Amino acid sequence: MVTDEGVRLAAELMSVNTAMRRLVRRRLREQVPPRLRPAQVELMIVVGGRPGISVAAAARELHLADNSVSTLVNQLLAAGMLRRETDPDDRRAVRLELTPDARRRLAEWRDRRARMIGARIDELAEEDRTAIAAALPALGRLLASLQEEAGPAEDTPTRTTT
Repeated sequence: MVTDEGVRLAAELMSVNTAMRRLVRRRLREQVPPRLRPAQVELMIVVGGRPGISVAAAARELHLADNSVSTLVNQLLAAGMLRRETDPDDRRAVRLELTPDARRRLAEWRDRRARMIGARIDELAEEDRTAIAAALPALGRLLASLQEEAGPAEDTPTRTTT
């Protein structure tokens, strides 16, 4: 049973998270050309975290349709951010890999993001920094619970034309 307090906290958390992500994404896009759409960056993050992932498994992890991820894959291939590799165990299956340029751009993006937000955290009062630090383990457990509820993004070979 969901309490009114749980609903209120969820709404506030998601509102702050969405606004912060949007603002950071907008500022980083201005600093790290060429511009990539948020969905493209999210796919790159998934592929970076799971090199060799299939299109279908990436789609499950992103909670998107396979054809939507195939479109993103084609865009990132054209931009030189992804490589497609044939699965050695199933020549019909495709595995995704980041290019060196994509890895460099993601690392730069993560570094800029950390420095941008870190500078603002440093400006906060000590009690606010302490509260944020204290909340991180609970937020990590909340994320893990949400991921468990969504189920695993299994990586089974898939036939694809992307």
